[in-house]
Amino acid sequence: MIGLMLSRRYFSQVVEPALAAIAPGLRYGAARLGDGSEVLGFDTDMSADHNYGPTVQIVLRADDFGLADHLMAELERRLPERFETWPVRFECTGRPHRAEGWLSGGHGVELMTLPALLTRQIGIGHDSPDTRDWLAMPEQRLLTLTAGAVFRDDDGTLAAMRRRLGAFPQNIWLAKLAAQWDRVGEERAFVGRTGALGDDLGSRLVAGRLVHDLMRIGFLVERRYAPYAKWFGTAFQRLDCAPQLGPMLEAVLAASDWEQREIHIANAAQVLAQMQVERGVPGAVPPRIASYFTRPFQVINADEIAGALRSAIAEAHVRTLPAGAVDQFADATPVLMRPALARALAFAMIDDR
Repeated sequence: MIGLMLSRRYFSQVVEPALAAIAPGLRYGAARLGDGSEVLGFDTDMSADHNYGPTVQIVLRADDFGLADHLMAELERRLPERFETWPVRFECTGRPHRAEGWLSGGHGVELMTLPALLTRQIGIGHDSPDTRDWLAMPEQRLLTLTAGAVFRDDDGTLAAMRRRLGAFPQNIWLAKLAAQWDRVGEERAFVGRTGALGDDLGSRLVAGRLVHDLMRIGFLVERRYAPYAKWFGTAFQRLDCAPQLGPMLEAVLAASDWEQREIHIANAAQVLAQMQVERGVPGAVPPRIASYFTRPFQVINADEIAGALRSAIAEAHVRTLPAGAVDQFADATPVLMRPALARALAFAMIDDR
């Protein structure tokens, strides 16, 4: 967590005193949120080769954002060129930028309102999402607001926002779990089917997809948001289920034949389904491993698990969702990183029923 600690020191030693001198009595929030590996606490020395350094978001009340130009001009004048050993201006973002409710000055301090921050990161200008909003927000984008660190929060607005966005409402959570089990159900027999045809590469490919789907279930069962691909495995290792599930999933990927892959996938899926039962997930049913129809493939009762979870959803329109949330049926970076596109795709899927 090198970057978060650096940004915290930068705020307390440089930015906070400067703001106190420029605008005594100003009430605001200060945090390191948004994009960047340091927000997730996964940054290393390698992370520092681009777009990295002391960074602070200053969240102003809407009534105070009229001061933004004055505050930024004074910060430009007062901020040092370097903090500790780090440049304050970064090559990739070292230029001013302005949008509605948001102003950056070419250094690591940004001024913004909370609606502007939310719009930039998740596509809505408030922290009370409705059902459609929740389904249109990729988990990796929610993490940009609920991970990171808050350094100051005079009105408590940042804490309230992070609390409201910190976990899916129950109906959305169950819908995502059900959709994830649907994904397992759709391909659970393909490891064996492809392998039995002599297509070992195809069998390995399907096995890898199932490993990913099972890992996503692990995040969902523990009500943790999953990051994007670079940090997906690292974040998974921090889950409570990882010590038990990790070796099983590694065995899937290391198996030299489809029979062993199938066994390890079934075992891992069984552990996850049993976790749902033990944690009291509404609608959870015990796992069963059995033949896929009359074929010699051993698979989990994913259809039954998904259906039972879905039956526990109180809202009928959520219960009948075709494919869960946007990041469960789309993985293109240009979609998941651009809230407007993610929303358009999710709404198209929701409305096309």
